[in-house]
Amino acid sequence: MGTSRADRLRELGQSVWMDIIRRGQLISGEFERAVREDGVVGVTSNPTIFQLAISESNDYDAAIQQGIASGLEGAALFESLAVEDIQLACDRLRPTFEQSGGLDGRVSIEVNPHLGQDTAGTIAEARRLNSEVNRPNVMIKVPATAEGLPAIAALTAEGLSINITLIFALARYEQVMEAYLSGLERRLEAGGDVRTIRSVASFFVSRVDTKVDAAIEQALPRASGTDRDTLAASRGQAAIANARLAYARFREVFGSPRFTQLAARGANLQRPLWASTSTKNKAYRDVLYVEELIGPDTVNTMPPQTLAAFNDHGTVEVRIDRDLDQAHQLFATLPKLGIPLEALIAQLEPEGVATFAKSYDSLLEALATKRKEMVA
Repeated sequence: MGTSRADRLRELGQSVWMDIIRRGQLISGEFERAVREDGVVGVTSNPTIFQLAISESNDYDAAIQQGIASGLEGAALFESLAVEDIQLACDRLRPTFEQSGGLDGRVSIEVNPHLGQDTAGTIAEARRLNSEVNRPNVMIKVPATAEGLPAIAALTAEGLSINITLIFALARYEQVMEAYLSGLERRLEAGGDVRTIRSVASFFVSRVDTKVDAAIEQALPRASGTDRDTLAASRGQAAIANARLAYARFREVFGSPRFTQLAARGANLQRPLWASTSTKNKAYRDVLYVEELIGPDTVNTMPPQTLAAFNDHGTVEVRIDRDLDQAHQLFATLPKLGIPLEALIAQLEPEGVATFAKSYDSLLEALATKRKEMVA
């Protein structure tokens, strides 16, 4: 183990994954350096990450030309690029995967975001991507939509390792844990092995504050006295409170007799993964969503700038279980002051699905443009 702050997080039970994937970094050795020196033990990707990587660099030009020569276009061309990146990252993280007994060294690839409301389509796409990547340390990302939940249970029952993404609301997180546990139970009932199945529940953080802070700013001019003071003091509090309440529930569910029985047969925890942990508001500490969510049996996936900031000046100590009463109080108080906290957070799921779908479409447009230029 190295000596970076991110390495020291592993001593506290938290894994650091990197929220970016790019061909140039995988080829140049920059990625291996991050693993060796910066404490990175996994990778997550999503349509927005691939859109930026492919459309804003020349890293993929040779591979795009090769794909065109093979007759690929549109979604098939993109998938060929994405799968190759995921395979490269999986291979570079294979030693980490082996050393951690499958806990880390994981690389995530997401199903087409347009399948967010299509259970059967999600299941078919997840199976296909799992087969295409063909690496034991791949994770398939499935969104935590109502239609995604039965897909998560079905795919877990088939033995796939699933990263459940776009979780914002506590009520939805309850359903995500249930989908995972029922999937494990179905697999065991069918005589299957659950020991190699790993899952993470990707709980999005900073977007909660962006949404709730905006509502607080709108409410402040209408408030007065102690109500105004309470609202003002609540800015930048909702995201961490939401994540801490989720972690408390994780501890209850995975400390229950139901999971104890599954664990006795080889089942693994579904770790909470803190996603969207870069600070969007410049008024907040740049490592706020890392420092405040450090705790055992968790993952934090960080973009490079957040990882660099944490390794430079982050505080390494367990804080995830602090101020739980305060978190409950926030959820009780804000609705009385005109901030419908749970309703606001629930809006983030469809918005997130739409954002990823837009990125996916923009990526296909950029590929089509590059394809025309290359063919010309």
